Amino acid sequence: MKPLRDILNEVKPIVLKTGAFIRNEFTQFKISSITHKGLHDLVSYVDVNAEKTLVDGLTLILPEAGFICEESTSTKKGDTFNWIIDPLDGTTNFVHGIPAFAISIALQKNNATILGVVYEINRDEFFCAIEGEGAYMNDKPITVTATEELENTLLATGFPYTFFEGTDTYLSILKEFMQKTHGIRRIGSAAVDLAYVACGRFDGFFEYNLNAWDVAGGALIVKEAGGKVTEFNGGESYVFDKSIVASNGKIHVDMLDVLKRF
Repeated sequence: MKPLRDILNEVKPIVLKTGAFIRNEFTQFKISSITHKGLHDLVSYVDVNAEKTLVDGLTLILPEAGFICEESTSTKKGDTFNWIIDPLDGTTNFVHGIPAFAISIALQKNNATILGVVYEINRDEFFCAIEGEGAYMNDKPITVTATEELENTLLATGFPYTFFEGTDTYLSILKEFMQKTHGIRRIGSAAVDLAYVACGRFDGFFEYNLNAWDVAGGALIVKEAGGKVTEFNGGESYVFDKSIVASNGKIHVDMLDVLKRF
């Protein structure tokens, strides 16, 4: 396999090209074009076409790699390497004309993430990380915040839209965090939330019932920016096990203490 830095350099123009397509479609998209994968789970031709462009380009970069894709445009599985792709994280924002959505890509080797990219399309912010080499936004190093007290933090979260069995518990968690922080924001894209933790706009982020393509790229970027990422129970299987807590590391125990009480 070629060096990861070379791979990242080849990934970037593919992501920027795909982002330009999404940005252009955003100016003319009609909500009548959406379809439903499930209850409140939206998809459009933009998601599908963007994913096809990414899959085609990434296949040329690393032919032996397989794919884990939100829209299932490729179901090829790699023995060692797999790309995890969300072509448009924040589809609901996109279809309603809200300019907050991103492309999320991760490369895994033997189920461990070694490269991550989040491209926030409307702000033209390209977040990336390679395992062991730090995190960057538009080629400049980024770091998480140094905030140590939960009461001085701004947190991000996401709300359930297909799985409502835990809603009452989640509302109790939100109430506690609202009372103990500067506030909670809900942007509508987990990939963006994670990127914003990595660059210090948020001190922490938590959400449950997510998928690997929502979090794999952003989680590595947080870690390489000096942060910490776990499941709600403190475990390390957050990419595939549906719950994630990402923070600057200094408030992580306090966040977990709140989550574990419910």
